[in-house]
Amino acid sequence: MWRDESVTWQVAHRPLGGTAELLGQVDAVHGLYYLLMHAVFQAWEGGLWALRLPSVAATALAAAGVAAIAHRLAGERAALCSGAVYAVLPPVQMYAQEGRSYALVAAAVVWATYLMLRERWAAYTAVLLVGCWLHEFAALALLAHAVTARRSRGWRWSAAVVVLLLLPLAAVSVRQAERQLGWLGRPSWQDWAAYGVLAAAVLLLARGAAAPRELVRVAVPLALLPPGLLMAISLVHPWYVDRYVLYALAGLALLAGTRLAAARRPGPWLLTAALLVPFGWWSVWLRTPESRKDDVLAVAAAVRERARPGDAVLFMPSRRREWLLSSPELYGTLHDLALARTPAASRSLQGTELPAEQIRARLVGAPRVVALLDPADQPLDAYPGEAVKRQTLASHFDLCSVDEVRGARIAVYAQPGQCP
Repeated sequence: MWRDESVTWQVAHRPLGGTAELLGQVDAVHGLYYLLMHAVFQAWEGGLWALRLPSVAATALAAAGVAAIAHRLAGERAALCSGAVYAVLPPVQMYAQEGRSYALVAAAVVWATYLMLRERWAAYTAVLLVGCWLHEFAALALLAHAVTARRSRGWRWSAAVVVLLLLPLAAVSVRQAERQLGWLGRPSWQDWAAYGVLAAAVLLLARGAAAPRELVRVAVPLALLPPGLLMAISLVHPWYVDRYVLYALAGLALLAGTRLAAARRPGPWLLTAALLVPFGWWSVWLRTPESRKDDVLAVAAAVRERARPGDAVLFMPSRRREWLLSSPELYGTLHDLALARTPAASRSLQGTELPAEQIRARLVGAPRVVALLDPADQPLDAYPGEAVKRQTLASHFDLCSVDEVRGARIAVYAQPGQCP
């Protein structure tokens, strides 16, 4: 379980009143997803199975939706190939097994697209609105649908209702955006290169008679407009992360599956077989802890081995408190030196910390400290509280041991001469 999944786990285990208070301060964009996961854990305290099963089910549902669109526009063979292509795409595989909202958003957008083709406008509005409330960047799919629907009267009414009912969430999340997305930078050259590869593949697959015109009119805008527009917006407001528009891959799957189904020569099938080799390797790798930035359960296990009941614990930086919040039975045995107010009391994700001088005063008197740090190659936070933690440990303690765990370091400090 990595840190983002840990956030899902601990928020989903808060009382509903506490969750509502949290969403007024941060993470409103994920509010509906947290409520869904709260219901899941209330029904079944199934650990990682319960955390991830909704994403698995949603990915299966999204693959079925891709197949349904292809079946309507290009026939049974295209349906089988398109659904299969979507299911094996590595980013789809990644978020199929992660306890976050992105697979559910993709399923909602895909089925909304199908309902648009059927002109079931009430159902279209409801399903797309659910997707937008799961993550509001699903609203970018409206732009792709505008091209496909050619602004039909039914679509215009549906779009107006979706936008109107999304405005309350947008108003809250915009106020939270600086705190929520402050870690993001503008799209990197790798992001632009990946988008260029996607655009080239989509336009190449859309050429020729093998891809029906109606399917092209659905797939190309869906694949290119949401990520392209979000990247353009991110030149001014850095909001782009590829998982926010995971659903765009449904457009690529529709085109690739339809072209594959129409192939009468062995070339496309040989290319597909060749691609399945790296895709298979990638799929296996995605199911290892190394595929994520960290592993909070491994961090907790390492702390459990090294800490003694009553030891002080220090998180450097403070947001790494997330590493132990999903292991409350361990966290409760340690003395969190810097903590001023708990996450629940402060209506936040990681709690609030004391002023720098109070942290120093508490730290100086601690006999033994277990410090949880980022990897050595990560930049150091310049905040006064973080600086005082580093300075006090260096000047008043001996470093007894440092161990690396996936995405983290566990350092044990003791008063001079007290290391075992």
